[in-house]
Amino acid sequence: MKIGLLREWKEPVDKRVALSPDQCVLFINKFPEIELVVEKSPDRTFSDTAYKKLGIAVVSDVSDCDILFGIKEVPIEKLIPNKTYFFFSHTIKKQVYNRDLLRAILEKNITLIDYETLTWSEGGRILGFGKWAGIAGAYNAFLTWGKKTDKFTLPPAYETDDYEESIRLLSELDLNRLRVVFTGNGRVADGIREVLEQMKLKECSPQEFISQPPRNAYFTQLTSWDLYHRKDGGSWDIQHFYNNHEAYCCEFDNFLPYTDILINGIYWEESMPPLFAVKDTKQSNFVIKVIADITCDVQGSVPITMEATNIYNPTFGWSKSEQKQVAPFGEDTIDIMAVTNLPTELPKNASEEFGSLLLEHILPLVARKDKQSILKRATITTKGKLTENYEYLTDFING
Repeated sequence: MKIGLLREWKEPVDKRVALSPDQCVLFINKFPEIELVVEKSPDRTFSDTAYKKLGIAVVSDVSDCDILFGIKEVPIEKLIPNKTYFFFSHTIKKQVYNRDLLRAILEKNITLIDYETLTWSEGGRILGFGKWAGIAGAYNAFLTWGKKTDKFTLPPAYETDDYEESIRLLSELDLNRLRVVFTGNGRVADGIREVLEQMKLKECSPQEFISQPPRNAYFTQLTSWDLYHRKDGGSWDIQHFYNNHEAYCCEFDNFLPYTDILINGIYWEESMPPLFAVKDTKQSNFVIKVIADITCDVQGSVPITMEATNIYNPTFGWSKSEQKQVAPFGEDTIDIMAVTNLPTELPKNASEEFGSLLLEHILPLVARKDKQSILKRATITTKGKLTENYEYLTDFING
């Protein structure tokens, strides 16, 4: 068996990789019967030289590999027929912009395993960059606040490319009585919380946030339980919520008059109500000045997220008076950071953590036996067809 680590081709450039040079060495030592090569890349956070120094082969052609590991979607013209690919395909939610990609994967007889679909038997995801999206998104929230208020300047996280340095810069900020709300309770939320706690911001309950806030900069976390309530007045039940989104209303409007920065990390589907209505932004009690929309669902949980942005042009404005998207940092604007590939702002840290999980939980299944059928459950396509778990994508493929 021969495994290849792919170069990332998407624009803007993503510098992440599935395994660091040191992790490649660990893999080879653990599975000497498997050959491992790395595709040449001018952009990867770990240079080609870093791999070569540790004896890892760096090649320009990976067509002789059996299995290929990437991060982002592989461009259609780069797909090699009859191979097994691991990458984030962004197809399982019927994302229209990747319909042709999924069609090409089927036409080329490719076996596709999406990192997002690798789950434990009880359903929890094994791999993901969510924590690093949360960390980079929280950093960008304060970077945007500094630009908005002209009180301080932070370099983009991709310039420091170092978690500890980013935290040091954040910890030195004077935030006075800044009021921060963040939403969610998954990996993204874990990353957001880590940043806020490292900054030594005071945490308070949602009730205290509104009624008895601390005297210094502070934050609160809002989960689904805090945000959504049954229209019929019934008690909260998480499974009922998951299955009956239309039976719930969102009560984030209670926090609109008290929030300076909203960091949005909550999972959202189209059947769920948004955090607020577009028209609410006209009201005088809507005092939010910066929104870091890490979930980045266009016109989704944050209905004024009008587009996904990138790390080099992360922010746009929403004019409260004109009710339309405008240039950021005006007197009248709510400024929205909606970067769609946040983990690539800290590619070294993000890659190392991802690679550690891949090395521990997934690569042994690839190399030896998949007794729990983890790979089988995660396989979207094989032999030119959708697998049973993903046959629901048939109508999507057919347009």
